[in-house]
Amino acid sequence: MATLMLGVFTVSVGFGIMLPLLPYLIERLLGAGGDAVQVSRHTGLLTAVYTFSLFLFAPLWGRLSDQRGPRGVLLIGLLGFGVTMLVFSFVESLVALYTERFLSGMFAAAVTPVAAAVIGSVTTTEQGRARRLAFVSVTGIGGFLLGPMLSVFVTRFSAATFNLALPPGSVAIPLAATALLAFLVASSVAFSVPNDQVHSRPPKTARASGDQKAWLVPKLLVLTFIVSVGVGVFEVGLALRGKQELGLSPYQIALMFTECSLVMFVMQAIAFSPWFKPDTTRWLIAPALSVLAAGLFLVPWASDFKLMLVVIGAVAASAGILSPILTYWISAKAGSAQGWELGKQTASSSLGTTLGSAAGGVLYSTVFLPDTSFFLSASLAVLGFLLSLGLPRLLMTSTLCSRPIPVRFSTKK
Repeated sequence: MATLMLGVFTVSVGFGIMLPLLPYLIERLLGAGGDAVQVSRHTGLLTAVYTFSLFLFAPLWGRLSDQRGPRGVLLIGLLGFGVTMLVFSFVESLVALYTERFLSGMFAAAVTPVAAAVIGSVTTTEQGRARRLAFVSVTGIGGFLLGPMLSVFVTRFSAATFNLALPPGSVAIPLAATALLAFLVASSVAFSVPNDQVHSRPPKTARASGDQKAWLVPKLLVLTFIVSVGVGVFEVGLALRGKQELGLSPYQIALMFTECSLVMFVMQAIAFSPWFKPDTTRWLIAPALSVLAAGLFLVPWASDFKLMLVVIGAVAASAGILSPILTYWISAKAGSAQGWELGKQTASSSLGTTLGSAAGGVLYSTVFLPDTSFFLSASLAVLGFLLSLGLPRLLMTSTLCSRPIPVRFSTKK
């Protein structure tokens, strides 16, 4: 469990670690010919390239994990991720930057859904499944949102300790440090993660619940997509709005992301605490979507750093609690296809983040529509709220006749 969480944390850090430095790096690479519009556009597109790569490859890695076992897939993902980070850590050009983001996303897609699939397969109780999937979700969110703060800290510490003269926005040290972490976690995976394939024997009433399951999982995937669009718009908006409109420093921008992680930790700890049964989390989906819509709508009205912290708390609380809840219910309906279904969820999440990040960067760069992306994502969250109103009853009905019985088969060592 610790190894799986470290793997998810590593690839999440690899994504978040560049966010506070990205606008400054792009500004430097563009040179004198660059302007705020180009910086905004490239910031959004570079973020979108990473998540689009996740969208393309996550289901494929998940299916391969179901067929061949998870250990090999996790090793390929972590080693490939580390090599990509290390190779591109000292190559500075826009083309290299886009290539690094795509390759990093491709290998990261082999880690997060497969780690969740392992947990969903081997856990025999609903309480254990919910708690462990929440741990993985918290780890992923924490890596993504602590990444910006770690990026600033590692860069400053290295420059001061070794007397390095780093150019503005340099990502060489953060990427190299992330690569080293990926190699260390890969060595732990090789020794601690079994390659057993775990299957679930379908219950006798599975046919009766087939129609409900076929309808419920796509609906949960749609909600995952909607939440991810909001998160994609929000994360790009934090970096761009903080730098261009509020005049914040990289440290303050990183601090905003860190606040997100702390709020998400607290909310997920409450939702999946021993005082709440996993089945009761279905009642939190609609309220969390309503808070997400309100928070995204209010982002453009936050005119200073303190107001931004308040809005960030609302968005972080809602998005943070929705992610593990949706993961839990999709895993609960996945049966023996844990890797495939959770890979599709990662793909839905990545597609939403891709579109949200691209829209956030492109629309923010326009003169007349800088805040349109926030209003559009808030409208999508309202639609998600309406779609989720009937979920509690349907999720409970299908759960009563669709819980799998875990069966372990002998496999290759």
